[in-house]
Amino acid sequence: MSGKKAVYFINVNRDFGYVSYLVWDCLQEEGFLQKETDMIFDGNPVMAYEDQAGNTFYFAPTQTAICLDYNKYLPDMNKYFADCDVSGMVTWHEGEHAPEKVLTVHSLGDLPSGVFGAAKPRLMRNLMLAVEKNRKELGLEDYHVATEATHWSGVYHGEGDPTLLTKFPVAMMDIEVGSEPDSWNNKEAARALARSLTQIFEDDGKKVHQILCVGGVHFEPNFAEAVFTQWGEDETFGVTHILANQWLVSGHYEDETGIQRASDCIDAIDGGVEAIFFHDKMKGCYKDLVRALGAKYQIPIYKHQKLRTPAELEWTK
Repeated sequence: MSGKKAVYFINVNRDFGYVSYLVWDCLQEEGFLQKETDMIFDGNPVMAYEDQAGNTFYFAPTQTAICLDYNKYLPDMNKYFADCDVSGMVTWHEGEHAPEKVLTVHSLGDLPSGVFGAAKPRLMRNLMLAVEKNRKELGLEDYHVATEATHWSGVYHGEGDPTLLTKFPVAMMDIEVGSEPDSWNNKEAARALARSLTQIFEDDGKKVHQILCVGGVHFEPNFAEAVFTQWGEDETFGVTHILANQWLVSGHYEDETGIQRASDCIDAIDGGVEAIFFHDKMKGCYKDLVRALGAKYQIPIYKHQKLRTPAELEWTK
């Protein structure tokens, strides 16, 4: 890929949170913060880097995670970066029962309201492949790379306005290290992310079958492993939005609005999806939802076990 643009929003305030300011330090050490632009974001200049293919990467320093103050940041996000091809927020991951030593990337959305951020499966796959490559090169043998269920930290404990998520038109991902202090403070884990940010447009040219994943747990291994699955001469999966079971239940996706909210999720994925994969342990009402989606979009639906035998799948495209 050439002539593309990406922007990453990175907290540099060392009194807030974890990980992001270490990633900024690594970007500096790796030589990616060489050019200071005339754009000012949250009081500091945006830095830029251009690779040999003519792709431009902007690094916007912030004083907090942008999702926590979207109203403040949106005007400048749209002023400077609305024409970017992709964006990301670098942060840390934590949570009850969250895995340790994980490098994670996920799409953004708020399942209860049915508001989903734009997603680009090919670019998200590129980024995750880059993170995995850099994990290996840096000797982070105890770490693993995974995607996780779609969510957005701009809504926390029911507080926040999820509609703000769609006010910035560029597909965005959260890019994180988790999920305990040793990992948050591991500079080489941060370096794996830093190096990967400028490799998102490095593309292997394979056929990416875009899918929607429904059900399962927050870090559902069946869906996470699909990101790295390849078969045939050049076929792969493109995974972005994952509708985890816990939020299908709490969001009452079995009611009459469930089909529209789930449809909005599919419509937020650039290019749509070719198939839906659902976790076989979901309740029947959510399987009915998946069947309705398959009929609406005229695409096949499969149990999650089918991800293990991709050569047997049939595609409509």
